[in-house]
Amino acid sequence: MIRILAVTKQHELLQDLALHDLHREDIAWYWVDFSAPNQSEALLLRDHFKFHPLAVEDCFHFLQRPKIDHYDDYHFFVLHALNQMTLDSEEIDLFVGPNFLVSFHLTNLREVETVWARVLTDDKTHQRGPTFISYLIIDTIVDNYFPAVQQLEDQLDVLEDKTRQQSTRTLMDQVFEIRTDLLALRRTIVPTRDLLYRVLNAEQLESLRPQRVFFSDIYDHLLKLSEMIDANRELTADIRDSYMSLSSNRMNSIMMILTAITTIFMPLTLLTGIYGMNFDYMPGLHEPRAFFIMIASMMGIGVGLFMYFRSKGWFD
Repeated sequence: MIRILAVTKQHELLQDLALHDLHREDIAWYWVDFSAPNQSEALLLRDHFKFHPLAVEDCFHFLQRPKIDHYDDYHFFVLHALNQMTLDSEEIDLFVGPNFLVSFHLTNLREVETVWARVLTDDKTHQRGPTFISYLIIDTIVDNYFPAVQQLEDQLDVLEDKTRQQSTRTLMDQVFEIRTDLLALRRTIVPTRDLLYRVLNAEQLESLRPQRVFFSDIYDHLLKLSEMIDANRELTADIRDSYMSLSSNRMNSIMMILTAITTIFMPLTLLTGIYGMNFDYMPGLHEPRAFFIMIASMMGIGVGLFMYFRSKGWFD
């Protein structure tokens, strides 16, 4: 689907124009949105708008990192919106010129819909021009990063509260799952932060200078998001290390108790082994009270060893 809106030099908002109407002299600027286009619509990027073949090719292939390319009379942005349900990246491409904005995305994006609705309803917005509209799109994309990061933070808080109610294996699985999600977010947010740094400092982006303060605000948000992700990744590492230490200490305690029990029964086993041998002549073998003496001796040895190990803290 292709949507078109244009603003005249008298600040009148026009909709449902044809592509050939965009070159009218009274048109101050226009926005063409390619939303989930079919093949014939997508080819208009090359055949009608005459965009660079490399930029057009990037529109049809998902790029792993956001980027910006500079051409003679426009700038080409590759941005990543975030699917809140799956945390997968969804690409949106922007061609930003002095009097036009062309957006291209293979799926319907809530971020673009939000900005499109704002342009239609707010007279001050559509008077600001294509650069400001591109800022709104990027700002909306970045704002939608926050709920995903905050949701993972909440999961970590819940995880810390459940440390005593869940098994170590279950907790570790949840920690690694959150850590994987944080890594996926970092792969989207950090390149976007670097892109905004280039926007603020590149000499080729003189046309964006009037909107510098707005793009600087987005950059600040991305810095905050990056710090939140790094802090949460460090927290997952601390939780992981704490669980490993706890598991190791628990295992050491169990081994210490088992060792103590084994040590207590070793002399008792020795006595039963000696007096279980089939000899006729052994000291005390025919003594009427020999059995009771042996039981008392074994109990005394066992209790003595138990008290000794307890004094050493083996059963604490």
